Amino acid sequence: MSFPLEDFRDARLVHAALEELNKVTTQPWVIMEICGGQTHAIMQYGLDQLLPPGLELVHGPGCPVCVTPLELVDKAIAIASRPEVIFCSFGDMLRVPGSNEDLFSVRAGGGSVRVVYSPLDAVKIAQENPEKQVVFFAIGFETTAPVNAASVLQANNLGLKNYSILVSQVCVPPAMQALLSSPDNRVQGFLAAGHVCSVMGYWEYLPLAAQYRIPIVVTGFEPLDLVRGITQCVKQLEKHTFTVENAYERAVTEKGNQSAQGMISQVYIPVDRNWRGIGMIPQSGWGLHPDFARFDAENRFDTSAIVAHESEVCIAGEILRGTKKPNQCPAFRVLCNPSKPLGAPMVSSEGACSAYYRYSSDAV
Repeated sequence: MSFPLEDFRDARLVHAALEELNKVTTQPWVIMEICGGQTHAIMQYGLDQLLPPGLELVHGPGCPVCVTPLELVDKAIAIASRPEVIFCSFGDMLRVPGSNEDLFSVRAGGGSVRVVYSPLDAVKIAQENPEKQVVFFAIGFETTAPVNAASVLQANNLGLKNYSILVSQVCVPPAMQALLSSPDNRVQGFLAAGHVCSVMGYWEYLPLAAQYRIPIVVTGFEPLDLVRGITQCVKQLEKHTFTVENAYERAVTEKGNQSAQGMISQVYIPVDRNWRGIGMIPQSGWGLHPDFARFDAENRFDTSAIVAHESEVCIAGEILRGTKKPNQCPAFRVLCNPSKPLGAPMVSSEGACSAYYRYSSDAV
């Protein structure tokens, strides 16, 4: 069934979908929305308060800012502090706390830290400032990988020797597998991130659903998208079927964007990645292909001596694993808030703690 886009926020249609969800739900279930953008939409529209009794949504590690390891944030701060560097980043990363300070502090102290809206903007800055080393903080899931790769290809074509990227590219399916393999896993079904699947398709999720006997539903970001995705997931759980369904057909196909995937495979190779709060996940991210290693900021600047120090109070790791909610953290709202964050989930636009702070009245 197809509707105009504005109908996906239509209260009548959303409530009708919720009625169907109530009818098909006969027992408690735990479903994880893997994407932080979905978490914010769920909290913004109060969908978590409208679910059938016993149906619980938990929030996954689907915020690339939040899962960027602390040691890489510290490396970014060290590189940005160098006088010969112009450090470029998306805005969210500037307020993510490192062990001792953040990128905003570096800028306040005189460092050249710039907010850009695309890595291609950083390439232009490198062209305009040949006497400086320009570094782009290339974080993100599969969604940002194509444009980050495009910046490397463009810099290569232009023959730029003063452009590099600090890479923190991570992939969703290996993280889902790590969560499902964990002894404290509670997740019985997944809502897959629609924007990631618009790039990669959902063929990678088919083996996961079969191996772990868990339903996975590709879902969008509007209220009607989310309720329908949850409903499809619950229907599978109630019938004990375990497959991948696409509830975001207007944006996602099984194979995804083949051109974008080709660009990714040209510039990147699969690597093990450390996820903040989760740890090392084999083959869960991308690093630069050897042909483009000269664009790797970690090779260009010596940051090997940096040792990170995590907050002893922040429970961001448990929140990212879905074992606890933000309002179960003793520091939530008290010691940790957007003005003085202890962890990335409080400052990222896709962070679960930020969503709870903005949209929930719970103080504990």
